[in-house]
Amino acid sequence: MVEPGDLVEIRKGEKIYKGIVMPHHSFSGKNIMVIKLENGYNVGINIKGCEIKLIEKGRKKEIEKRETPYSEGKPEIAIIGTGGTIASYVDYETGAVHPATTAEEIAMSVPEIFEICNIEAKILFQKFSENIKPKDWRRIAREVAKFLNCGKKGVIVTHGTDTMCYTSAALAFMLKNLSGPVVLTGSQRSSDRPSSDAFLNLISSAKVATTDLGEVVVVMHRNISGEIAIHRATKVRKMHSSRRDAFVSINSKPLGYIEENVIFNQPYNRIKEGKVKVKDGLNENVCLIYYYPGMSKEYFERITDGKDGVVIAGTGLGHVNDEIIKSIKKLTSKGIPVVMTTQCLWGSVNLNVYATGRKLIKAGVIDGKDMLPEVAYIKLMWVLKNEKNVKEAMQSNIAGEISEKRSVDDFLSK
Repeated sequence: MVEPGDLVEIRKGEKIYKGIVMPHHSFSGKNIMVIKLENGYNVGINIKGCEIKLIEKGRKKEIEKRETPYSEGKPEIAIIGTGGTIASYVDYETGAVHPATTAEEIAMSVPEIFEICNIEAKILFQKFSENIKPKDWRRIAREVAKFLNCGKKGVIVTHGTDTMCYTSAALAFMLKNLSGPVVLTGSQRSSDRPSSDAFLNLISSAKVATTDLGEVVVVMHRNISGEIAIHRATKVRKMHSSRRDAFVSINSKPLGYIEENVIFNQPYNRIKEGKVKVKDGLNENVCLIYYYPGMSKEYFERITDGKDGVVIAGTGLGHVNDEIIKSIKKLTSKGIPVVMTTQCLWGSVNLNVYATGRKLIKAGVIDGKDMLPEVAYIKLMWVLKNEKNVKEAMQSNIAGEISEKRSVDDFLSK
């Protein structure tokens, strides 16, 4: 019987595949066998009608245990896991990928991190990032504050990449008076792939977590050559589904880069003395709508009915059709804030240029300036719970979400 870790040869028609059998996942089809090829990549093969030859049985071995390294005088940081793994290490004899969920296991998977700092690790929860909800943002914020208020130099939050930018923005609004860096990082490619970015992202995050940065940031690959960027939490967006350099600062340059050392080349907020405060109130009864040509007022009104706030990603400078402008007026006349952003992402809303924009101003729309639509959505949830003057707060720069000056460098490089 073939088991995970066994070396096999699979003949499928005229093709022959040779590799180590990987563990079967619950989401894999029952007839699919995944093997790790000699080049390090995994391939799934429908084994129905195939000839499978066992070449060598895998050897069972216990996961090695190590003591957590600790060095007097080095800064102490915390790593909070929110899904997947903090890190992982691959046993190529058995084909298994072991999650590193404690400081001891991080020592085994990424021992270089202890040359930078001492680690305390905690798994807060394990979720795919698309399943993370606002209540989870609150849990993360409180845990970050707890670690910083207990004396940690900084905190790393490992997170799935798909919704990392939502979480980073939420933390940026919730966490006040930061006494240390809060660094979100993840991996576009899993640790068992030769092209994985997990190791370098985690090492770079540890370096940033030991600086005097007093902000929430996202640390990920900037280009495929391996340069790592430090993105402000409210200005970053995932712009590619799979590339390692998927994360880009929008309307802003990255705060800095990590090579051997951390290099800041933009102004940033520095750490503050005193306790970190958490203002995690959110009004979740807010919707984000991407306008499209032909959107009817009936559809718009169904979505916005009963909402306490609305964010629209409009076209160009922030436009929607005339019918929807009338529906917006109905909302604002009831005191429901409607914030306009642009789905162009780069650039800013400007409602003074065309007649449509001036109609929107008369209808009571709040100009979202150059905020990303998802950032404006999270900010409106936060503002409705924490600020009295919603319009003034939405147009104030609270966590670096509104640019005083915008950069087109990254846009032009695309």
